[in-house]
Amino acid sequence: MQEKYVLELLENGKRIDGRRFDEYREIKVEKGMVQKAEGSALVSIGKTKVAAGVKLEVGEPFPDAPNEGILIVNAEFSPIASPDFEAGPPGEDAVELARIVDRTLRESKCIQLEKLVISPQNVFIVFVDLHIINHYGNLIDASGLAAIAALKNARIPKVEEGKIVRGEFTGSLPLVFTPVIVSVCKIGNNFLIDPELQEENVLDSRLVVGVREDDKICAMQKQGSKPLKFSDVEKMLEIAIAKSKELRKLVE
Repeated sequence: MQEKYVLELLENGKRIDGRRFDEYREIKVEKGMVQKAEGSALVSIGKTKVAAGVKLEVGEPFPDAPNEGILIVNAEFSPIASPDFEAGPPGEDAVELARIVDRTLRESKCIQLEKLVISPQNVFIVFVDLHIINHYGNLIDASGLAAIAALKNARIPKVEEGKIVRGEFTGSLPLVFTPVIVSVCKIGNNFLIDPELQEENVLDSRLVVGVREDDKICAMQKQGSKPLKFSDVEKMLEIAIAKSKELRKLVE
């Protein structure tokens, strides 16, 4: 019954909460709320809340990238965030979310990983941990925004004799770009952003787009069971690029 109501509203050009199709819910970004982390951020999009923490460790570089630091993104879906989440190891949804955020950050080249080399044997490993606090739709955009906000808040810890000195820092994380993620959804013939949970339940398709400030698309993933026409993709990319500028202002 609820799904039918949502679909009827959309067919008449309306959304369940009265927003325009191209309008986000209220967004709040708070940085630096976790003192023991090298960087942190809390992002709220409406009732959806995601926290991101950045932690740096010292480790060996990957054999195929000996002159670069390492980026690792993890996501945790806590049972307190939604009755659909279960305790235990990350499920498929958590793994997929982490991969989308990881791909956007990595392919955007936002971190100068070559500047995270400590010695030929040691580099900084940058861990970005995403914690879902409340799930009320559009976790992807909220997680992407939380991740980049936490990275922009992060500092490089002091290293002595190959070990990190916690609480002492040598500078900010070397960032050159600010990528954000915009999910554009298609329901029937309508395109909309920032779906609430009820709208996510009736999605036909979703295109998740990672965008840099120079409008370069650095990541893209299609979700949903129904196909998209080439003209649909063009329209969705146009929306994503336009809305990315709006999101980016919140973390710059």
